[in-house]
Amino acid sequence: MNYKLRSLVAATITGSLMLGLAQHATADSTTDIVNALISKGVLTEEEGALLTKGRSNELDSQKKKEKSFATGKVNVRGYLQIRNTAMLGGDEGVNLWSDRSVGDDRSIGNDKNFLIRRARVVFSGDVGERLSYYIQPDFASSAGTTGNIAQLRDAYGDVYITKNREHRVRVGQSKVPYGFENLQSSQNRLALDRNDALNSAVRDERDLGAFYYYTPEDTQKLFKEIQAAGLKHSGDYGQFALGAYNGQGANRGDLNDNYHIVSRFTYPWKNESGQIYEVGIQGYHGQYVPSTGTYNRTGGSTTTTPVFEGAGASGNNLTRGGNRNGFKDERVGISFMMYPQPFGLQAEWNWGKTPGLDLAANQIQEKSLNGGYVQAMYKIDNFKFLDTNGTLIPFIKWQYFDGYNKAETNAPENHVNDWEVGAEWQIAPEVEFVAYYHKMKRNNLVTGSLSGRKDYETFDADALRMQLQYNF
Repeated sequence: MNYKLRSLVAATITGSLMLGLAQHATADSTTDIVNALISKGVLTEEEGALLTKGRSNELDSQKKKEKSFATGKVNVRGYLQIRNTAMLGGDEGVNLWSDRSVGDDRSIGNDKNFLIRRARVVFSGDVGERLSYYIQPDFASSAGTTGNIAQLRDAYGDVYITKNREHRVRVGQSKVPYGFENLQSSQNRLALDRNDALNSAVRDERDLGAFYYYTPEDTQKLFKEIQAAGLKHSGDYGQFALGAYNGQGANRGDLNDNYHIVSRFTYPWKNESGQIYEVGIQGYHGQYVPSTGTYNRTGGSTTTTPVFEGAGASGNNLTRGGNRNGFKDERVGISFMMYPQPFGLQAEWNWGKTPGLDLAANQIQEKSLNGGYVQAMYKIDNFKFLDTNGTLIPFIKWQYFDGYNKAETNAPENHVNDWEVGAEWQIAPEVEFVAYYHKMKRNNLVTGSLSGRKDYETFDADALRMQLQYNF
């Protein structure tokens, strides 16, 4: 074959190669053309091999990649929680900031009696060996007086640095690794609400950031064992965690160009009898910018709005001097868990600095806080009632908090000294019912126009709280 003809054929084949690569073709049409030309004597075998050199490896790599994406499964699951509260006595017109179903006809809001507390759907799965994804919206969020609207809770990916998944980086909106109960899913938690002392650290337990997690293979196996046994685990958030996040809470943008830094270490172990324990320590540091609004301390028509300490003479928070970037927001906490086998004990405590409202000065200032909880439980398997055979977990919980809720408007003072006594009945894997007596002594953080009522007052009230949960 003369030189010009061979050059023309080579150019044609090269163009075909480039087009095939651009379109990520799965069939090797170029190789078929080369083989046909060799069979007709247009090209020699050596010339054909030279033209298709490296093409085979490229196709194999592309096919493996496409197969990896094609075989990835999308897991869909979720749960629905419906609550009802009966007030048993104490002060009237109270509100519980974490559960709008708590209250009577003198309470602020219109969410009494039955309430859909959570309606979650989770989409998750693996894409290849290096990426897992997790997306969770909630269809029971509220905005103003409108309830049951959709809001994003989680949206992140786990990038695995090692194939054994010991090292990974999570980027997106996810739970901040601070506290055991904060990380525990509401689907698994015994008490209807998380304790105020640690839950006040991170609004909605979540934020947008990047977190490094290290979980040795032995710890991964133990975490899976705890989860499979239904022992109320918190999930795998690493034996060691280190991360940076915006700091203002889920679905809220950063206000001060200042990262919050968090770290956590937890250590689970099993003794010779098979009893599993876990201890942990965690801490974070950052600057938090609270929001302000009017509140009523007279019980009449007079309202006031607090200013940041250090604000200008005009009271304009935009010229707040040394608090331009917010207030010191830092904590350290400890956690202990003796998993219910059948008796269990769970306890956490934390201390720190936070922005808080000083009512006397009508200023938001840097304040100290401390608080936590202790919970005892007993797991009874094969609990039979009528023709059911489920699990019953009686529990008692005491929580205490001397601090402030930075994420609520005006970062109000919050003193809590509550008792909860009740039980969770797992009727079947798909249905759970919780009922307990809740003795509340705390600040009322829900503000609004109610004649004769002073905002942020302390109240005492007793309630029977119930929840039916569907798992699907």
